[in-house]
Amino acid sequence: MGSEPQRISMFIDGANMTYAQKKLGWQIDFKKTVDYFSMGKSLINAFYYAREPQDDDEKRFYGFLTWTGYTVRTKPVKVWTDPSTSDVSSKCNLDIEMVVDMFNTSSLYDVAVVFTGDGDFGRAVELLRSKGKRIVACSTQDMISYDLANAVDRYVDLSDVRRHIERTSRNASR
Repeated sequence: MGSEPQRISMFIDGANMTYAQKKLGWQIDFKKTVDYFSMGKSLINAFYYAREPQDDDEKRFYGFLTWTGYTVRTKPVKVWTDPSTSDVSSKCNLDIEMVVDMFNTSSLYDVAVVFTGDGDFGRAVELLRSKGKRIVACSTQDMISYDLANAVDRYVDLSDVRRHIERTSRNASR
């Protein structure tokens, strides 16, 4: 009698990964990424969190992700002006949406792979681990916060898996 494959879900902080790709100097292929991290496991879901699309390229990219099997969660960018300095700022934070999905779907997976280096996820990760979930964080060495690295079961540096997840000129999956 064989054992069931581990059930895995992926949670990708799109803004964090966009910044990571700039720092790395190469692009992540998100189709290859989901294939690589779910190999030998039962993929339950892959979530991608990002701002609402700002142009046709982003619309096509989000469409590609959906076609590939991702659940894409978007949120509008909030823009405000500081009345004292007239500085314009913008923000689009989907941390809460990501944590809600991690907890709301936790009965469905054994392992959560989170693509972020954001320390704000540290406490949520600790709570999920206390419920028996294994958590893997994927980021870059200079972007992984101590709080998150300390909270997860395993840290994967994106540079270490580059050959498995890098976008090449022959494929167009951003």
